[in-house]
Amino acid sequence: MRPHYFVRVLAIAFFVLVVSVAHGQNIAGTTSFCEQGMKINNGGMMVLGGWALANMAAGAYGWSAFEGQKRYFYQMNLFWNVVNATIAGIALSNNLGYDCSSVSYDSYLNSHLSTEKTLLINSALDVGYIGTGFLLKYFSTKASQRGDLLKGYGNSLILQGGFLLAFDLVIYALLRNERMSFDANISASFSPIQPAFHFVYRF
Repeated sequence: MRPHYFVRVLAIAFFVLVVSVAHGQNIAGTTSFCEQGMKINNGGMMVLGGWALANMAAGAYGWSAFEGQKRYFYQMNLFWNVVNATIAGIALSNNLGYDCSSVSYDSYLNSHLSTEKTLLINSALDVGYIGTGFLLKYFSTKASQRGDLLKGYGNSLILQGGFLLAFDLVIYALLRNERMSFDANISASFSPIQPAFHFVYRF
């Protein structure tokens, strides 16, 4: 065998070995990354579900116990959080069967990034809910009828939108921090071969 052929064979063998090792480390790291992300998601859904149940209970009581704008405030809180409870329940149910050990890096990363983007979109919508609440309160002072309804619903939208804005931003920050930490670990692990094998995702 000629020397340059021997060198090529060694280079190919080394390449296959490096890819195999990197692939194995990637799977182990991906499982941990996925598990941490799922903990954040599930924790967030538990918080959302708890908030929803508390508001539904208080809303049912306030709807029957008060009159005027307070009655409509609690009424909207109840209606709004039926939706929140449904979202939290479905998300937790779906997450129970999620197997992090079988997910690929690309698949989970895409899902993780999609969740981050959704949270940012939701945050913009939350600002819209708050603005709508203030708008309803403004119109309540001009309305000859249904002023109590507009004010009560407006106050509810401000409260619920404010909570959701804080919630979405905190969950986004936690998920982004987890992703950035994982990226940093990959950089540290594969720095000698970074030009060929290291891909850093940023959002």
